[in-house]
Amino acid sequence: MTDLLRLVEGDTAGSPTEPRKWVRRSLRHLSRDLGEGGHVASHTTVGKLLRESGYSLRANVKRFTGPAHPDRDRQFQYIETLKAEFLAAGLPVISVDTKKKELIGDFKNDGRTWCRRADEVNAHDFKQDASARAVPYGLYVLNQNRGFVFVGTSADTPQFAAEAVARWWARTGCHRYHQAGALLLLADSGGSNGYRPRLWKKSLQELLADRYGLVVTVSHYPTGASKWNPVEHRLFGPISTNWAGVPLQSPEVLLGFLRGTRNKTGLRVTAEWWDRAYRRGVRVSAATMAELHIQHHEVCPRWNYTITPRHWEQWN
Repeated sequence: MTDLLRLVEGDTAGSPTEPRKWVRRSLRHLSRDLGEGGHVASHTTVGKLLRESGYSLRANVKRFTGPAHPDRDRQFQYIETLKAEFLAAGLPVISVDTKKKELIGDFKNDGRTWCRRADEVNAHDFKQDASARAVPYGLYVLNQNRGFVFVGTSADTPQFAAEAVARWWARTGCHRYHQAGALLLLADSGGSNGYRPRLWKKSLQELLADRYGLVVTVSHYPTGASKWNPVEHRLFGPISTNWAGVPLQSPEVLLGFLRGTRNKTGLRVTAEWWDRAYRRGVRVSAATMAELHIQHHEVCPRWNYTITPRHWEQWN
């Protein structure tokens, strides 16, 4: 045992304050090295001895998000304040994000499902074998516990994201909240609806504020904090559970699973397939940005801003 522990000492990982340890080298390699040192032990014996010494098989655990932003807690508190104010006033609070892209066809879908026989799918996930690549953009309405998913087939661009919100408002929001002149959008700090893309702000100005006379307030979660965005665990989580282990063989199958998503809290989901091409790399000039009616908040101004209509007279 002493010789074995000496062999693994340089290849041992784990926390010095915890008993759990693991070895980077395989059991067969350790068995071979022990044999060269005059100690014959099979790889199964090596594994048993290691377990008796506190070693075990372990997988990496994603935990570290990097250094915390100095305004992280302040932003979380501000988001909660905005949410409370909008909800108390009966104004819509919408959490938005893009879900993982899905290949449509005979492709493996992670998870397991009860069935008599497992579906046989492609051995490789080659995009050229897919009939389409689905880009699900989700909206979760906190006021109603309702989800809306617009499934695009093109690029996940800021214009696509803003148009999904605008389409929700035109189809549902304006009827449900017909007296509301404002809404709150909760989004991640990166991606198509991040705080950096100019096209995201320009599209919100044109497609929501100017077109419908809405005052649009946007609040972004700090970098590395996307899991706290409500759409992630209140909408995307139940969706992934609902279609786990089932290949998304066609748009109809994908939409069926989206629309059939339920949970104990009463969640209901509406889904729509959206065939429209969006161009990547659209640039927005500084002059165009200067024309937008964007008011940055005093608290974390990069992450919090309000966009107002540019022609108030037509809405008053």
